Amino acid sequence: MKERFDAIVVGGGPAGCAAAYTLAKGGLAVLLVERGRFAGVKNMTGGVLYGPVLHDLIPEFWKEAPVERHVSRHVITFLSEKTSVSIDFNSAGLDQPLYDGFTVLRARFDRWFADKVEQAGGVVITGVRVDDLLWDGQRVVGIVAGGDRIPAEVVIAADGVNSVMAGKAGLGVKLSPENVNQGVKEVIKMRREVIEERFNVAGDGGAAMHFLGFCTRGVHGGGFLYTNKESLSLGVVVQLQALIENNLKSVELLEGFKAHPAVRELIKGGTTVEYSAHLVPAGGLRMVPRLYTDGLLVTGDAAALVLATGRALEGLNFALASGMAAAETVKLAKAKGDFSKETLSQYEKLLAESFVLRDLKKFEQSADFLENQRLYSLYPGLACSLAEKIFRVDGKPKKTVWQLAREEMKGKVSLWQLLRDGLAARRTI
Repeated sequence: MKERFDAIVVGGGPAGCAAAYTLAKGGLAVLLVERGRFAGVKNMTGGVLYGPVLHDLIPEFWKEAPVERHVSRHVITFLSEKTSVSIDFNSAGLDQPLYDGFTVLRARFDRWFADKVEQAGGVVITGVRVDDLLWDGQRVVGIVAGGDRIPAEVVIAADGVNSVMAGKAGLGVKLSPENVNQGVKEVIKMRREVIEERFNVAGDGGAAMHFLGFCTRGVHGGGFLYTNKESLSLGVVVQLQALIENNLKSVELLEGFKAHPAVRELIKGGTTVEYSAHLVPAGGLRMVPRLYTDGLLVTGDAAALVLATGRALEGLNFALASGMAAAETVKLAKAKGDFSKETLSQYEKLLAESFVLRDLKKFEQSADFLENQRLYSLYPGLACSLAEKIFRVDGKPKKTVWQLAREEMKGKVSLWQLLRDGLAARRTI
């Protein structure tokens, strides 16, 4: 191992691998340290990589990366206890490059990405925990890992929402129950032909399904189901504070979700082969800490760079983009021979010019809007009960949809409140 690196990246997830790969391709001496037996060993996150970010780094990555399926079908489903109403979006355009997104299994994807780092000339070590930072006065100058002191010009913290490195540098995310979601996920093995017939997808196409309502017993959160090549990723993500206040357990919510009529038939015959749980920073811009200091940058979940708007949780593309921006900043610092916080502040400027901070700024009010409990109980229930009345033919004179809607809303929500919630949604979703 080299005596000194230009950069040490702590964490072998998407942010860390993107940073390390970019640096290695740029000819810098980079060390990537992952505490798991291999990158992606925990297989965290729900499993959809949205957007073209990785294509910018590795053109047409889907031809070599172990992605599962490109997303060719988006479904949003509202659930009551026994009923469901879905919005199902299909488009031939979703089957064409550049694809809208890919389902991934992190255990395969991250491992491939870490291999790419090595192929580019980076050094990757796994199964090693980083215990501390090395300091020269107020400047970070390396890490302490496995009893070894490893110096570097800069350290990139990409070690997740509970980032030890960011915390030791005073840049850690402030985790509080209202800003953190708990996700639990099962990977359910299923034959490829069954998936394609059951989810109406073909070839390498797949479905990304999102659920709102009874899957969380009407509290802040939602459910998801993604199709992989020969498995499904199924889970619920619930605000930690909602779990505490309502005395709920994520694992019980997941079991109830699996038993719901709208889900039960989709997973019928499948075998659970994997289970995982994960904390997700979902507070938006208000959670994002200072992103740099002398000799250190913070990326991905470690910097709470996750977008939660109510449409979906986006984290992987934000992690990749932040890792790439951190690497570009380090390349600039290397060229200047200056790794001070003044030079590293370029990182925040790059993020501000990209979708990362622009989206977090644009949807800054989303976290407050998503506190509206009517989103998780009242409105999904109304959608289901209204649909049931619209489509039921009972031999009685028919009423207009508007009349039926007003009947369903009576005593539950006023037209004025519905309008106010709609206006709030217009500004924040």
